[in-house]
Amino acid sequence: MPKYVYEFSEGSKEEKDLLGGKGANLAEMTRLGLPVPPGFTVTTEACRRYLADGVVPPELRVQVTRALRALEDRVGRQLGDPQDPLLVSVRSGAKFSMPGMMETVLNIGLNDVSVRGLAGVSGDERFAWDSYRRLIAMFGKTVLGIDDALFVEAMDSMKRSRGVTQDVDLGANDLEELVEVYKKVVHQETGRSFPQQPREQLDLAMNAVFDSWNTERARLYRRRERIPDDLGTAVNVCTMVFGNLGPDSGTGVCFTRDPATGRQGVYGDYLPNAQGEDVVAGIRNTLTLADLAERDPKSARQLYAVMRRLETHYRDLCDIEFTIERGKLWMLQTRVGKRTAAAAFRIAAQLVDEQLITMDEALQRVTGDQLARLMFPQFDRSAARTRLATGLAASPGAAVGEAVFDSATAVARHAAGDSVILVRRETNPDDLEGMIAAAGVLTSRGGKTSHAAVVARGMGRTCVCGAEAIDVDAAARTARVGDIVVNEGDVIAIDGSTGEVFLGDVPVMTSPVATYLEEGLDAALTGADEETAELVQAVHRVLTHADSTRRLGVRANADTGEDAARARRLGAEGIGLCRTEHMFLGDRRALVERLILADSAAARASALEALMPQQRGDFVELLEAMDGLPVTIRLLDPPLHEFLPDRTELSVRVAVARERGEDTAADETLLAAVERLHESNPMLGLRGVRLGLVVPGLFAMQVRAIAEAAAERIKAGGDPQVEIMVPLVGSVMELHLIRDETDGVLAEVAERENVTLDIPVGTMIELPRAALTAGRIAEAADFFSFGTNDLTQTAWGFSRDDVEAAFFAAYLDKGVFTVSPFETLDAIGVGRLVRIAVEEGRRARPGLKMGVCGEHGGDPESVHFFHEAELDYVSCSPFRIPVARLEAGRAAGAYDDTAAGLAGAR
Repeated sequence: MPKYVYEFSEGSKEEKDLLGGKGANLAEMTRLGLPVPPGFTVTTEACRRYLADGVVPPELRVQVTRALRALEDRVGRQLGDPQDPLLVSVRSGAKFSMPGMMETVLNIGLNDVSVRGLAGVSGDERFAWDSYRRLIAMFGKTVLGIDDALFVEAMDSMKRSRGVTQDVDLGANDLEELVEVYKKVVHQETGRSFPQQPREQLDLAMNAVFDSWNTERARLYRRRERIPDDLGTAVNVCTMVFGNLGPDSGTGVCFTRDPATGRQGVYGDYLPNAQGEDVVAGIRNTLTLADLAERDPKSARQLYAVMRRLETHYRDLCDIEFTIERGKLWMLQTRVGKRTAAAAFRIAAQLVDEQLITMDEALQRVTGDQLARLMFPQFDRSAARTRLATGLAASPGAAVGEAVFDSATAVARHAAGDSVILVRRETNPDDLEGMIAAAGVLTSRGGKTSHAAVVARGMGRTCVCGAEAIDVDAAARTARVGDIVVNEGDVIAIDGSTGEVFLGDVPVMTSPVATYLEEGLDAALTGADEETAELVQAVHRVLTHADSTRRLGVRANADTGEDAARARRLGAEGIGLCRTEHMFLGDRRALVERLILADSAAARASALEALMPQQRGDFVELLEAMDGLPVTIRLLDPPLHEFLPDRTELSVRVAVARERGEDTAADETLLAAVERLHESNPMLGLRGVRLGLVVPGLFAMQVRAIAEAAAERIKAGGDPQVEIMVPLVGSVMELHLIRDETDGVLAEVAERENVTLDIPVGTMIELPRAALTAGRIAEAADFFSFGTNDLTQTAWGFSRDDVEAAFFAAYLDKGVFTVSPFETLDAIGVGRLVRIAVEEGRRARPGLKMGVCGEHGGDPESVHFFHEAELDYVSCSPFRIPVARLEAGRAAGAYDDTAAGLAGAR
């Protein structure tokens, strides 16, 4: 017979998978000899069996009976006894703390008979009826699904009729009368009487805990927190102790350190003459632990001793629930407490100084997500603000500026010295310049993996997406929310950490952690108060340790010397991806048009010759900024049509010009080129290595520019470490052909400039076929870099830009995704392609260098996967470098191979 029930004395804190977090910690406190009311835990395995079969396992009924009898024998009372009843609480407790689960039900075992027995044995009739009315209300709400407002209204009506404002001011007769009202509510709402059999109450409550695992709010929380759906929840049945027995009783919640700031000391709330839910319900103002020490010094001393012991035992901030019953302290729960990002770093450093943990452990106590939250500026929340709408918090930070509605205006206003917010229904690649110029981006459509969100995160721009309440009219240059109209030039503010959009200016506070990361420790500490200095020093210590621990290198995705210099300040060890297509924007777009429109070899050569000096200058700047560090330059990747005007807009322009009798020769030539290059699915069309093979001289021009830039830096005394990456290779023959051309150009430039050019040539692995034939491709490649964005698109068979609005929300809602595969790598599917390529590539070429340059390179969970997959480095946007450094260190310290498997589809 499977064992489904464990007494508190049988478990430990290591058994959270089986006993849930609450049950495991109750068992641990029992094992430590702390004053825990006796009880038992029904395992998560029982829950999974119940959810699979739809009925309670028969063995469970038997085991609960045996555990209940053992509990009755231990305390000398029986559940629901008419004279001296044993009462129990029932609480859910999954492995991970889940606010979406069923709330506690207290006082199970009370009925119309045992309530009088409780009154007699306690000597307090008011207490007994107060406990009974609590049971009916909690049971009605959490087990029977009755609207809690009905019980609240009944209580309020009773207080009004008695002329009192506090629950505690109602007498025993009042509460007895209220019990009858509550029972009528139960009968009216369910068609049945409140259950009088104690065992029926217990069984129904346990079933309700199991059922609560699949409530909508529980599923929503799991999706948000990436918690698997198949863990199940435990049920904790605990002997009741009472904080509502008078002024010498009470209940409270406390922390061994301040979870908001990390300050050392004891923090908590205490409510006399109350039961547990009263503290969180806020029905009365709570007292501090200092107040408790004045009212009940003995209990306070015991509590402080227990808090110290638990923190020492768990070696971390502890969150504790306790009850005092007529002067006796009882411990109801403990867990490692949740904390803010700032508190996490401070507490980790404090515990190292107190020699409770090592630096390796401190590194595991913080996360890249927490570091990211500390890096971005925040609005001053004490300032007056007018909120317009709330969208998705797509890219953290705080941005204030004048609303503009197109990219060109954003560029012009930025050049004039104005701070602007680019407001669009949604963005596209044509908006890149405007996004670069803007302080922030606001869209009324799109999600966290939309173009706006991905590009904004990559550039460190604040972004709010999908603010559906905002009606953006780009033609009228307005954004409307109800009766409020935002015109171009009006100031707005967006909070990329919360998704809020405000009308008017909101003061911004600079992040001292960002100052430290960009300018160094001394700059961040200058003028800082004690609390800020402690935070910055804690971040410095932990991040420095991560750098000394990690195996993965961390590079940057950067396309300009300015971005490269910033990345280097943030700790980048090179550039893993320079996207050369970004060098063809703005004024240079006309040069690309010349290339596309070239109708002869001579015209094409002329266009390439005009582009070459521009490319060379960009590369010189980049290599200078990253002197001595590797710089991986990707040859042109996107389809050529992206450098041409929009097909529909150009067609309309030509038609209108013809109607007016204007000269349309140039536009018609351009339109013909657009039509010729138009593709139904350009992502899978003429791009990447295919461009290099069918547009003569294109890749050769880029390689020559790279080689000449490297030669120039060598002659200037520099140490360029440039690498050339060929995109979208699916066949080794493609790479052989491009490599032959590349090697020839490199040799020619080296001879002409009289320098030695040792420039590796590798490829991006971004197609499933490339991953599956990596052993063959490795024969022609000096390195691999995984382009996980395209690898995800091609593996799944969908385009990020097209499908997000179409069905991503539905897929997340239905549980197909636990997180977007463009945010966190799909370790099960796309990750398997990566593993195959790593294994086969290194088998063919031992020691083959491999990295990743997709967006996933800066995602905390994905970084752990790449460490475990034995890649050499990750590359990400400059602003995500500190996060990648931290997570690479954490991955090296303790990799849990189950973590990466939680991402993506199941």
